Amino acid sequence: MTVDPPAGHRKARRGTDSGAAVTPRPHPRPSREDLAAAVDKTLPDVICAGLDVLFVGINPGLWSAATGWHFARPGNRFWPALHRSGFTPRLLHPSEQDGLPELGLGITNIVARASARADELTAAELVAGARELTGKVARYRPRWVAVVGVTAYRVGFARPKATFGRQPEPLAGAQLWVLPNPSGLNAHYTPETLAAAFAALREATGRQPAGG
Repeated sequence: MTVDPPAGHRKARRGTDSGAAVTPRPHPRPSREDLAAAVDKTLPDVICAGLDVLFVGINPGLWSAATGWHFARPGNRFWPALHRSGFTPRLLHPSEQDGLPELGLGITNIVARASARADELTAAELVAGARELTGKVARYRPRWVAVVGVTAYRVGFARPKATFGRQPEPLAGAQLWVLPNPSGLNAHYTPETLAAAFAALREATGRQPAGG
């Protein structure tokens, strides 16, 4: 979802509920037919001007495209890592994504179209997506951009030797950081080490732990 800058969003971020429990509404699982129909669909960004951090996925998975929620597939560790690293005051359900701009956070993707696996994307798609992302960052001017997936970053931005963490060059004026892919298929990172990687980014941005 693309939204206008929330009034006083910096203040709202500092004053956000520090962790009150919220009773989630039931969320039906997409059917096999829903997932099949989600191939090549696109997912609106969660974005506004002047964010602290714009998180950038590789592309939407079928579960996300079917539900309309970023990082929605059960087993994806984006939302737990976001909370455990101190970006959010409590664990958010993907359906709560539209509240992220009030926390100074947003989500977009390098490639807009959904696929079952990120490795179905072509190099040309990643390069074109990187160009589009650069224009988006120039338009919305987040302070930091965090790409979640080093392989996609290397291909899309022609940085074959890039590593995790802060990158030496900014992106359209924003500081640039590369995070591990939070997919449950990424066996190189445990929930603990993934949260630590996200926390390193939070510390670099100068944000205090949410609710702390």
